[in-house]
Amino acid sequence: QVQLVESGGGLVQAGGSLRLSCAASGRTFSNYIMGWFRQAPGKEREFVSSINWSGGMTYYTDSVKGRFTISRDNAKNTVYLQMNSLKPEDTAVYYCAAKTTGWIVTSARSYDFWGQGTQVNVSS
Repeated sequence: QVQLVESGGGLVQAGGSLRLSCAASGRTFSNYIMGWFRQAPGKEREFVSSINWSGGMTYYTDSVKGRFTISRDNAKNTVYLQMNSLKPEDTAVYYCAAKTTGWIVTSARSYDFWGQGTQVNVSS
């Protein structure tokens, strides 16, 4: 069993920045694909970014490329999402997810464990 706890959400003005963190339990964190997803009110959960076990491979949805950066620290069992140049359309609950086998994928169904989410609100 893997437990994921997100933090770092909050209210920020458009153009501002936030850094989300996701702390994971378990001794095999370094083996996991880690991903960030988000869900806005009335919308489906959507893929934001993912990172492979070493951090050497990352993937982003088009709408956040150049603005968001995913990273991980395997010594701290933590994955991060640095969000810059935030826009009102980035407002959502952001979820951290772990995928214990395979490769980076964008489908939420492929991820095995989820955090409880952290709210990000971007005002215009």
